[in-house]
Amino acid sequence: MKQSDPRAFDIQLEVYLQGRQMEEPQRICSSNFSHLYWSMAQQIAHHTVGGCNLRPGDLLASGTISGPEKESRGCLLELTWRGSEPIVMKNGEQRIWLEDEDQITMTGWCQGDGYRIGFGEVAGRILPAKESD
Repeated sequence: MKQSDPRAFDIQLEVYLQGRQMEEPQRICSSNFSHLYWSMAQQIAHHTVGGCNLRPGDLLASGTISGPEKESRGCLLELTWRGSEPIVMKNGEQRIWLEDEDQITMTGWCQGDGYRIGFGEVAGRILPAKESD
């Protein structure tokens, strides 16, 4: 969809990565919700057409939101072109996949003439695998 499509939501999205050795997070992706291939209305129709219930409070996820530019690819698999083009961080580290202790932060907002509405942020850290006893 294009941002001009009335079914599209113009929500700016960013993803930051901060590794154990990094002093501050680094933005690795900037995309827009309007780049979805299927609108949310279409996704809801697909979800329910086969008889799957949808009730108030249900949480639906859009999946990966990739844009047309390299920096708007929505996941590390795409950002690193299946691992053949590592992301080079400011401190010289490279990433193909997430590593232990990496923290990912996602944020989104809408902006117009004289206003900005933020949706906050969500963050998570990759913990090392638990050793078996």
